[in-house]
Amino acid sequence: MNEQYPVLKEAEPFYYEGGPTGILVIHGFTGSTQSMQPLGEAYREAGFTVCGPRLKGHGTHYEEMEKTTYQDWITSVEEGFQWLKERCERIFVTGLSMGGTLTLYLAEKYPEIKGIIPINAAIDLPAMKEFEGAKEPRFLDAIGSDIKAVGVKELAYEKTPVCSIQEILILAEQVRAHLSDITCSALVFVSKEDHVVPPENSEEIFANIASLDKEKIKLDNSYHVATLDNDQSLIIERTLNFIRTHI
Repeated sequence: MNEQYPVLKEAEPFYYEGGPTGILVIHGFTGSTQSMQPLGEAYREAGFTVCGPRLKGHGTHYEEMEKTTYQDWITSVEEGFQWLKERCERIFVTGLSMGGTLTLYLAEKYPEIKGIIPINAAIDLPAMKEFEGAKEPRFLDAIGSDIKAVGVKELAYEKTPVCSIQEILILAEQVRAHLSDITCSALVFVSKEDHVVPPENSEEIFANIASLDKEKIKLDNSYHVATLDNDQSLIIERTLNFIRTHI
């Protein structure tokens, strides 16, 4: 399945070659790499090797996303992980929203991952469950740009395909069932107020991963897209500290 629409400006994947420590940076559902670019650039400036893959069907058009499955999204991040493995001695993974879900998925499957940093990760989306098995409507209104900071906009789709909602529900359920397989170091960020993913998701993640070395940080001044919100500098500072401590 070839993608037919051009990739939007600022939605391109990014690759920065640096030192022997690699960081995989994963964007969220209906979003794009634009939401993770500030983190990617900060990690590059700190001397790390960075990969920010574009999830298949994202950063183009929502009709493209409609044709993709959660396995396609897994393939996208595994390709990025492989790119880092060929260049780095150790790898950390961070992701926002569904990017956080995919971060957890990778940690469940690849125990060699050194540490994970899920940000408002999704494992239980009750508001979306009413669309399980639904054929209509085909699209819902956008879920992007849940940002507290004034004047900041996320590059995300203006419509959400219902069949894509069904795909993220499958992914979330699978990841949720295997949280206890995660043993690597973990730094979990959770926004106190989030209008897309209930904060209880991060509480459950933190409680159920088997990592002995884990920390949870509450974000008091950001909504869902925290990587573009008021706590962006805090996230960057704390993640850099976490990574440097665990190298």
